[in-house]
Amino acid sequence: MKIALLTRNAKLYSHKRIIEAGVARGHEIVPLDYLKCYMNITSRRPELRYQGELVTGFEAVIPRIAASHTFYGLAVLRQFEMMGVFPLNESVAIGRSRDKLRSLQLLARDGIGLPVTAFTHDAGRTDEIIKIVGGAPVVIKLLEGTQGIGVVLGETHKSARSVIEAFHGAEIAILVQEYVKEASGRDIRVFVVGGKAIAAMQRTGAAGDFRSNLHRGGHAESVKISPEERKTAILAAKSMGLNVCGVDLLRADEGPVVMEVNSSPGLEGIEQSTKVDVASQIIEFLEKNAKPGHTRTKGKG
Repeated sequence: MKIALLTRNAKLYSHKRIIEAGVARGHEIVPLDYLKCYMNITSRRPELRYQGELVTGFEAVIPRIAASHTFYGLAVLRQFEMMGVFPLNESVAIGRSRDKLRSLQLLARDGIGLPVTAFTHDAGRTDEIIKIVGGAPVVIKLLEGTQGIGVVLGETHKSARSVIEAFHGAEIAILVQEYVKEASGRDIRVFVVGGKAIAAMQRTGAAGDFRSNLHRGGHAESVKISPEERKTAILAAKSMGLNVCGVDLLRADEGPVVMEVNSSPGLEGIEQSTKVDVASQIIEFLEKNAKPGHTRTKGKG
């Protein structure tokens, strides 16, 4: 197969591994900087161009779109879809997962465990919002934040109110969530490929940091997940309509709760901590599914 890899940096660990795995299985993997792609949107004759040349002959596309470039990256991915190229993850599904509020609403609709979450535009309801999520401490998240950036812990009612009111005053949209203290600064990322949980790691935050993101100095180790955690991760991926994703869970007293579903999860932490060849399983999924006339999975909402 000829496979397009939409990425701004083909030298990142995740992208090098995808290229290596594809080549090892006999495929041609072509990195394309999606910000340098441009398109001709014409009825029945969609075209995509890159560095002055028509983009043709691809059977599959692997989108690795940065959160900061979601809008343009998804436009490029949609053009591939219009051209009949099979996407590892569909543009609509990636759009769902990138919208924190929408994704939580869809997960809640499908009965998937979540931390209690509140959202309002009315700054006058701050005290009520804090009460809804169980009182301080509370977690305050920017809707546009990634990799732990824009996540604040309001340790007391007073400090939480000050942070929430500050964001509202600057007209910045936020979510307020209950703080799952029993998780103790740890979370679990379950890697889902084609409806199967293929690997899981536990991430622990840096000393003094309640966030467990590896980009914030945390560390990862392989972890055995329960049948309930496995089921929750698979259902979360299905709810978003994602073929490949990382589902971030917390171990709460009432069972696993989903924090986020990541449509472009990094491979370094999961492969190095679990020794699972995730990249090859991604390519294998494409081999089985990127076929003419194949009906792709559609999420709802």
